[in-house]
Amino acid sequence: MKLDYAVPIAAPADPFWSRVMDIPEAARCIPGAAAVAPTGPGKFKGTVLAQVGPVRLVLDGEIAVVTRDDVARRASLRASAKDTRLGGTLRAQIDVEVTEAPGGTRLRISADVQVGGRIGEFGQTVIERKSAQLLEQFVRCVAAAATR
Repeated sequence: MKLDYAVPIAAPADPFWSRVMDIPEAARCIPGAAAVAPTGPGKFKGTVLAQVGPVRLVLDGEIAVVTRDDVARRASLRASAKDTRLGGTLRAQIDVEVTEAPGGTRLRISADVQVGGRIGEFGQTVIERKSAQLLEQFVRCVAAAATR
């Protein structure tokens, strides 16, 4: 499934980019994220607790920064997670770009997400809706931190 979001942010581009790319710090802005810690250069491990419809997922996973260009404010990330209770997996290739825009900044996130196992039974619409909700909360939190 392809997800593509472009969001205006009322924060300066450079501090916002720095906050987004500080993975453990940015993870604090993801509702349900816990115990995100580095495992090597550009690699992190953590857990996300997510409520999708009536089901609560416990996703244990990893995220890796594949490419990062601080001058252009662009990065590619690879993420994978498993929910052992329900028996499903998520894999994602995520591209992030932060650009200057009138009145602040524009964040663009494009992701190619593959959902396997029972998690996929929720359907694309439910997963897209939950993704948009989490992204909105994440953006508000990171933007607030970037303007402090």
